[in-house]
Amino acid sequence: MNAQYNNMFESFTLNNGVTLRNRIVMASMTTWSSNDDYTVSDAEENYYKKRVNGVGLVITGCTHVQPNGIGFTNEFAGYDDAFIPSLRKLADATKSGGAAALLQIFHAGNKALPNLTPNGEVVSSSAVQTEATGFAPSVLPRELSHDEILDVIHAFGETTRRAIEAGFDGVEIHGAHGFLLQNFFSPFFNRREDQWGGSIENRLRFPLAVIDEMKRVIQKHATKPFILGYRISPDEHQEGGLRMKDTYVLIDRLIEVGVDYIHASLGDVFTSKPADTRDDKTHLEFIAEHVSGRVTLLAAGSMVTPDDVNKAMNQGISLAAIGQTLIMNPDWVEKVQGGRESEIQTTIKASKVNELELPEKLWGFIQASGPWFNIEE
Repeated sequence: MNAQYNNMFESFTLNNGVTLRNRIVMASMTTWSSNDDYTVSDAEENYYKKRVNGVGLVITGCTHVQPNGIGFTNEFAGYDDAFIPSLRKLADATKSGGAAALLQIFHAGNKALPNLTPNGEVVSSSAVQTEATGFAPSVLPRELSHDEILDVIHAFGETTRRAIEAGFDGVEIHGAHGFLLQNFFSPFFNRREDQWGGSIENRLRFPLAVIDEMKRVIQKHATKPFILGYRISPDEHQEGGLRMKDTYVLIDRLIEVGVDYIHASLGDVFTSKPADTRDDKTHLEFIAEHVSGRVTLLAAGSMVTPDDVNKAMNQGISLAAIGQTLIMNPDWVEKVQGGRESEIQTTIKASKVNELELPEKLWGFIQASGPWFNIEE
């Protein structure tokens, strides 16, 4: 192996004492591949088994904590005990290569899919019209009541319990990408005038209550150290939306309540910049500077080569999440450790899809994704 890559393959110990065998993370990626009853499919199981042999940590695609929280078609569910066998199947697959494995849990909030939610209803912090995305239509969500908010908090705890019972090593809260936790934290989407909205402390009340409930469940049910991470988007493009000054407060509070890591979800770790910046500094540089070693910092965003990972680690991250490149190179770690980084593919060869163990629906998405993937016949 090239000596300059030694650092990324050193073991890494989180604050709670869990040691990862290296600092490479399989990023959380939606596969659109559950069975029609929202259980984990054989295709999804095989997809993970193909990719988990070298990494130090695996983060699954997201699972919704309530029926009205589904954000993607064919998204495996975790909102009922009936799904524990399905989650156990996923835990076994993601841990099959010897890495620690986390279940990513979320509620899609105003990005839920109305054609898949009960009665077609979408809920959020406030009734604010959304923009259509490539995954969700524009909707006017219904504002959650106080009691419903308490139900959602409880649901996050219950799904955490299921993750423990299924055999996962931890959970990641998806508080990014404009889903429900971000709906509450956002000054644009949260227009409430009760205890759950208004000041930044009130807007933080819901995500912090979710964490508190999950930590209570972990303390009650986990029999060994159990990882709790939190995924953030640093800002929003809307006028009046989240800005870095808000995210700094969120980071400080997440550190105070003792999450094991913060996951910065970035379009590109080297080029993504704050919405209102007049500086050349990137999101990653601002976040790493503010974290300043107080908590483990994980980042994801268009890292393809080991040189990319090395560069990001030199800019302040402890763990590097790779996604698209693992889709194209299931043996990415083995290639780098074997000094074969020149063999890392940057395109998907259509003729090799079967060898890559890509679920059919994921392959369909890749084909329709435009510039996200380069495809060769």
